[in-house]
Amino acid sequence: MPLTQVYLGLGSNIERESHLRAGLDALASFLTDVRCSPVFESQPVGIKSGPFFNLVVSAYTDLPLMELDRRLKFIEADNGRYAPDRKGLPLDIDVLLYGDLVGNFDGLILPRAEILKNAFVLWPLSLMAPERVHPEVGKTLAELWRDAQIDQVLAPVGFEWQGRQLTPDAFL
Repeated sequence: MPLTQVYLGLGSNIERESHLRAGLDALASFLTDVRCSPVFESQPVGIKSGPFFNLVVSAYTDLPLMELDRRLKFIEADNGRYAPDRKGLPLDIDVLLYGDLVGNFDGLILPRAEILKNAFVLWPLSLMAPERVHPEVGKTLAELWRDAQIDQVLAPVGFEWQGRQLTPDAFL
């Protein structure tokens, strides 16, 4: 199977650094050419909790979409996402884009709607792939971020993974 470029959104609001690093390590074990956006701190959207750390990952995979999603659920589970006594959200990993797929795939809707709704998804995604065209809207991610009317405050945070600094300076 040929390689497909994917963009994934990661977030955590419990032991944020350790859960994000664990998620990134797990992704790097089966994805190719894993690249990371800067990490941003954001206030929660839709839930009552402490602030999140969020980032976007670009990578390539030979896995079919549903197999990729299944593996992401296992990584989330390994980090306590589905534990009955959990407090908050240890690790959330969402498929944002899978190649140029558009549609509903067994309940997984692509491109993910949060791209257009949440600054903690759109800003890091636009830094990763500014010239990438949103397959439904027809604008580049950089244009979408420039024109976004999203009322959310993000703060870049220092974060290191595998000896790499994931800071906005690397993208500007």
